[in-house]
Amino acid sequence: MESHRLIDVRVETEFLPDRSNAAKKQFAFAYHITITNKGDYGAKLLTRHWYIVDGDQKQQEVQGDGVVGQQPYILPGSSYSYSSGCILDTPVGCMHGSYQMLEDTGEFFDAHIPLFSLRVPAAIN
Repeated sequence: MESHRLIDVRVETEFLPDRSNAAKKQFAFAYHITITNKGDYGAKLLTRHWYIVDGDQKQQEVQGDGVVGQQPYILPGSSYSYSSGCILDTPVGCMHGSYQMLEDTGEFFDAHIPLFSLRVPAAIN
């Protein structure tokens, strides 16, 4: 990664018991993401690419434009936050991926989304 392309992605997760149904193998999770531009140039988030893996190692791949219907432009030193969610067939899982960004210089690059866990409290894998 070039030194001027410093996009930091932080994730917090939560289990949503009111939207889950264990008998139907539906475990709902929310994830709250903060994307911080620590680089030298502004950048626009164009697309997302997620890998979602449940506790049975079943993988889903999700791609699309922007996040939550937006393609935010993030100035150097600024952050953009959003929340979204997913439903797994198991009480544990994980996600990771990338955002394709367009820098003010006209260059495209991928910002890495680190692996994070989705877990029902007290769940054992």
